[in-house]
Amino acid sequence: MSILCGVPLLECVYCLACARWAWKRCLHTAGHDSETWGLATAEEFEPIPRLCRYILAVYEDDLRHPLWEPPGGYGIKPDWLILRRTYEDTHGRAPPYILYLDHDHADIVLAVRGLNLARESDYAVLLDNKLGKRKIDGGYVHNGLLKAAGWVLDAECDILKELVEKYPNYTLTFTGHSLGSGVAAMLALVVVLHHDKLGNIDRRRIRCYAVAPARCMSLNLAVRYADVINSVVLQDDFLPRTATPLEDIFKSLFCLPCLLCLRCMRDTCIPDEKMIKDPRRLYAPGRLYHIVERKPFRLGRIPPVVRTAVPVDGRFEHIVLSCNATSDHAIIWIEREAQRAMDIMVEKDHIMEIPAKQRMERQETLAREHSEEYRAALQRAVTLSVPHAYSPSKYGTFDEVEEGEDSQRSSGESSFGSSKTGKIRENWDELIERLFDKDVSGHMALKKSQRDG
Repeated sequence: MSILCGVPLLECVYCLACARWAWKRCLHTAGHDSETWGLATAEEFEPIPRLCRYILAVYEDDLRHPLWEPPGGYGIKPDWLILRRTYEDTHGRAPPYILYLDHDHADIVLAVRGLNLARESDYAVLLDNKLGKRKIDGGYVHNGLLKAAGWVLDAECDILKELVEKYPNYTLTFTGHSLGSGVAAMLALVVVLHHDKLGNIDRRRIRCYAVAPARCMSLNLAVRYADVINSVVLQDDFLPRTATPLEDIFKSLFCLPCLLCLRCMRDTCIPDEKMIKDPRRLYAPGRLYHIVERKPFRLGRIPPVVRTAVPVDGRFEHIVLSCNATSDHAIIWIEREAQRAMDIMVEKDHIMEIPAKQRMERQETLAREHSEEYRAALQRAVTLSVPHAYSPSKYGTFDEVEEGEDSQRSSGESSFGSSKTGKIRENWDELIERLFDKDVSGHMALKKSQRDG
């Protein structure tokens, strides 16, 4: 009898605990995701508003007579536009894109548009994936996005190689929004792995800016390619936070916010340790830039603040319950808020009146800080036992062993979509001793001094 009397008390305690958990989850805001990150500088954030306008330009039929030009224009000179591909050109295998030669910023830009809700081919690309379906370079990626990226690279390989060799001082930038962001990220990854296809282009010349990024690669790849790939997220955007397989995003779009709320609550119940140790789980790629423009319990928008980091744990793991979860995904709003944030950064620099020499010194310091943060993220991934993660050698020596590639490829699949895995030798001391036995210690010291310099 006494046991039965205690049951209602246990039920009350359980209900109160569940109510407290749900209340805390509902109070979780986007600002909590990046509150410990550092502030971005004008120098590193400068390309983002400009590239957002380039992505918007993909939606135009004629750039000489634009119909939806944003305030200030697209910033594109039609004479510098190399090519423009539509759905008819890609046959639905990839979203439309443009290739633009930006002489003003010494940049070769390939910009990919986002998901077209009226095109079945875009859905086919997005839904062509299951967890663990495609493995490459020791990690997992989204199969449909990788195939789309391979098709683009196959189609434009010759012209990209010609431009890269003709302008050796220009960077090669891939950028895209939503679905296009995943294609752009896969393009950057494939070009880094197959740099010989573009005339052995240096990794430092390759950049990617994924705007409103899709979760397209496993955590070890997302961290390892943070020196090449950058992701831009506006406040509460749901896509970088959708922790379910990407095929479920399509279903979520038609049942917001109720289904999104249920998914949010379900994903919150999954321990972070379990999510991190799932090698097939996909994440937003690379270094993250988070634009925060709203605070809880405050009406209206605040001056946008941009925070950046290469996080390992807490990498936009949970959906934010917000009425702006879908509107923050729009490329128009991202471009506006990114430009506002950029204007504020430039204004602060102007007030401080930083001399040109100090600007150059700050850029060098920023590059060192990014390099240190990148290495710290790689080490953090190893500490957290992220599958297939490894820490960089202090000697800068990597011994990559290629595993067997599929010699047989299905028809229509890109030749760049083959599976390649990199393995790192565990015992670095034995490797160094072997090098010293061959009397190359002087060469190693010289290479190390050049790298540090």
